[in-house]
Amino acid sequence: MTRDFLSGPIPTDVISEMLELARRAPSAGNSQGTEFVVLEGERVAELWDLTLPAEKRDVFAWPGLLRAPVVVVPVANTERYLARYSESDKAQTDLGKDLNNWAVPYWYVDCAFATQNLLLLATNRGLGALFFGFFERTQAVSEFLGLPEGVYPLGGVALGWQGSGDRPSQSAKLPRRHQVVHWNRWGKYLQS
Repeated sequence: MTRDFLSGPIPTDVISEMLELARRAPSAGNSQGTEFVVLEGERVAELWDLTLPAEKRDVFAWPGLLRAPVVVVPVANTERYLARYSESDKAQTDLGKDLNNWAVPYWYVDCAFATQNLLLLATNRGLGALFFGFFERTQAVSEFLGLPEGVYPLGGVALGWQGSGDRPSQSAKLPRRHQVVHWNRWGKYLQS
């Protein structure tokens, strides 16, 4: 995850190509409920004003993040899932009747798949990328983007050319867990 960007632009065709590939992520029932809002120029600055007010910037640990020339906001469109699961081949599931019928909200899962694709594609193209959450500002961001009811932002993906002042967060210093694969049941690990 990159937290220091150069302010130089990213060619539009590079962004378009990455998003074309990112959108091909798996999708429950091929609902295709992930969409992207691309912010450039002043719209990026307006997003930062909304999510990181000027009075908090003096103590912000990564000021180079604010130089990212592009922020992509992946959004999950729940109406696509309700519509798809109301079609004849899926109607027996009752998932098209109400979002509360879904034990797992696949609109977020699918949106996360596409977002991961975008992060990998950015790295593959030599770009820096950072996924970040909007947290308590999520509703304000939805309004800022003009999102209709039933369309929710997953977070933001800052994109740009990596600056020389990039450094990992404290979280990156935590050791990676090794025992995360359970064989046949929880708590049964391969002996090493």
